[in-house]
Amino acid sequence: MTKLKIQPITTEAYQTLVKDAKVLEQDTTAPKVLMLADGKFLKLFRRKRWFSSELIYPYVQRFADNALVLNKLGIATPHILHLYRFSLAELDFTAVHYEPLAGDTLRQVMANVDQDQQQYFITLFGRLLATLHQQGVYFRSIHLGNVLVLPDNTLGLIDFADMTKQVNALSQSKRARNLKHMQRYKEDASWLFDDYFTAFYNGYESVVGTKDSLFLKDQG
Repeated sequence: MTKLKIQPITTEAYQTLVKDAKVLEQDTTAPKVLMLADGKFLKLFRRKRWFSSELIYPYVQRFADNALVLNKLGIATPHILHLYRFSLAELDFTAVHYEPLAGDTLRQVMANVDQDQQQYFITLFGRLLATLHQQGVYFRSIHLGNVLVLPDNTLGLIDFADMTKQVNALSQSKRARNLKHMQRYKEDASWLFDDYFTAFYNGYESVVGTKDSLFLKDQG
């Protein structure tokens, strides 16, 4: 996978691309997520202020760059095809054109499997999170709704534009901070820190060892 760059397209080219598309998410001004006629997806982002970080480092570029980082770590992500910039009704947009991952969110799967399978998937999630932390990846808003269970029962990631990558493994304090976001989701928190905390801990420790898992002792 090579680094993608944003390409400008005309309003007419955008309208051709989205012909017969199904709107999956919409805000007051325009669609946010479209399923195109060929089954691929287009996710739109509107620049709301004249000057913002979106102008310097657009969301779609962060999304594509982070997908490349994750793929190099062996973690599945949507396959990104193109990045676009265009205007629509005098508003400025960027968009990411991608093939979605097959599968259901881990949250959906957890709600529909038995306890043995729940324990198995929480162990897998512990391994995934440990891999990210040990590789210096801080995915601030990670939760069980942006982790996908793929058809082969491995895990992939979606919606990772707020992810950052540093050279060294994350510190214990930064790892602990990463868990706080997950604790905001009542169902996720119950599975991770109450019902299956031992599975979560064991999965995490199996990747990084006991020393780098110490911060978890305060979570269960």
